[in-house]
Amino acid sequence: MTEQPTSHEGRQPLAARSQERTRPRAEATGPSAVPSPSGPPQDLAGTARREGDRLRFVGAATRRIARGIDLDEIVLGLCRATVPTFSDAILVYLRDPLPVGDERPISPFVLRLRRTDRLRLAEEDADLGSSGPIPVIDPHNDLTPAAELCEVRSGGALSEVLRGVRPVFGDSAAARAALPELLGADRTVPNGHRAILAPLRGRRRVIGAAVFLRRPDRPAFEPNDLLVAAQLATHTALGIDKAVLYGREAYIADELQRTMLPDSLPQPTGVRLASRYLPAAETARVGGDWYDAIPLPGSRVALVVGDVMGHSMTSAAIMGQLRTTAQTLAGLDLPPQEVLHHLDEQAQRLGTDRMATCMYAVYDPVSHRITIANAGHPPPILLHLGGRAEVLRVPPGAPIGVGGVDFEAVELDAPAGATLLLYTDGLVESRLRDVWTGIEQLRERLAATAQLTGPDHSPPLEALCDDVLDMLGPGDRDDDIALLAARFDGIAPSDVAYWFLEPEDAAPSRARRLARRALARWGLEELSDSVELLVSEVVTNAVRYAERPVTLRLLRTDVLRCEVGDDSPQLPRQRRARDTDEGGRGLFLVNRLARRWGATRLSTGKVVWFELPTRT
Repeated sequence: MTEQPTSHEGRQPLAARSQERTRPRAEATGPSAVPSPSGPPQDLAGTARREGDRLRFVGAATRRIARGIDLDEIVLGLCRATVPTFSDAILVYLRDPLPVGDERPISPFVLRLRRTDRLRLAEEDADLGSSGPIPVIDPHNDLTPAAELCEVRSGGALSEVLRGVRPVFGDSAAARAALPELLGADRTVPNGHRAILAPLRGRRRVIGAAVFLRRPDRPAFEPNDLLVAAQLATHTALGIDKAVLYGREAYIADELQRTMLPDSLPQPTGVRLASRYLPAAETARVGGDWYDAIPLPGSRVALVVGDVMGHSMTSAAIMGQLRTTAQTLAGLDLPPQEVLHHLDEQAQRLGTDRMATCMYAVYDPVSHRITIANAGHPPPILLHLGGRAEVLRVPPGAPIGVGGVDFEAVELDAPAGATLLLYTDGLVESRLRDVWTGIEQLRERLAATAQLTGPDHSPPLEALCDDVLDMLGPGDRDDDIALLAARFDGIAPSDVAYWFLEPEDAAPSRARRLARRALARWGLEELSDSVELLVSEVVTNAVRYAERPVTLRLLRTDVLRCEVGDDSPQLPRQRRARDTDEGGRGLFLVNRLARRWGATRLSTGKVVWFELPTRT
């Protein structure tokens, strides 16, 4: 008694071994061939064996199709599962464009050839010890040239076959009329070849068609092969539907996250900035990492990096809300620990399981100091001018969203030429290493990069960011990455002039004198007229409402910046004065003469500032 073969991927049933010449060497591990013998009827055992082989083939083929994640992988899975075990060639057409979900398809109904696979015979290399031809899968040439695009005419033969959903033999009347319309008016199935035309129907509509072809030397398709084609077409169409929906969701989430990140970084005085954002290696996994740089009064800048826990569209949306909240709180000029406290309250309002980590730092270029508060985030690294990289000791704090915890801020030196690196845990943590190992590797990488530029020069900021990302291996992209680098240039004390003015009528004239002396010391006498006029107008407005001394500060960098602060929270607004008004033109003059100006509310009052170019 002949032993019955076990059909699985990598072994053919006995009835199909006569067709072994059609199996490509590359497909030795593919699904078993489906026997379709011709000739006299087989005995009952043989028929049962063939039907069992068909079922096993369909199971293996559908599993292979289901392994695909995106559209191309699913179509490739169909082609590799059917060539050469079920057919010698396959053509897969998909609707162009593919409709997503419940959206209405675009008219006209157009099919585009997505992929073709065929089997061709090539001579075996002499050293392989075989004299006969071997089968090779060729994805570039099919058994018959086919048109790239096909417009399905309403009421035409192809439309009727697609509407019927069921696969049909190529020699049927319906297929003979439909195939020339699909393949092209001057193209048809070669003589002697057998074909099956199978519509691909998704959950709501037909999304394409597949054509299976066999050579004349292969057994013809049997009626049961129509059921096999129907199963393959159904699983492929449902997989494509799922992939399109999944791809659209991932695209929307990715775009949502990217639009919530800054388009460009500001250029605050005394600090240079660079940033990077990398999504996770698995494109469908969208995280909630963000970074931001927010100019503050007094030429300061807030540096923010955060990471919402989880990977979903919800994480991206929460990230956007927290980033907006952080920008609003920064505009109030709150201390870093207070900003984190309010972010924590906001996260609790969004939900009990909304948690995030965040690092919030404020750099003052005048005092060369930085104040940092941490909410469960990896510590920052400070790269000194001499090449020493230091992991800053910042209290770790609890993540945002825990609730009921206090955050602590520390104030540290920020020497000129040093670089502060803020990052999310995706840069230093992966399946291959823990977070502290990654932090140490990052510190060593920064120090090694700084050594290349010498002890007297800081490495270029953009190149430094690229070099940091190069430390990631191919298996390290388990999470998205946000990176923010700040190079501290600072403002020299000789470029700063600062005074207190009593809120009295003589304050504007004193402010003009002080400004004129500072400009003469800096060699900017050509700006005296404009600066005295604008300082007089802004100080006059401040004295009118202030109860405590008014502050006046001049900063000389690439521009001349003037800042006037008082204890009144009411922000000035520009308005058009009437011809009969005696006042109300101060801000109009500021707006016309200054390159930029603005007003910021503080916890202790407000600051009105303007800038003038130092070179004409």
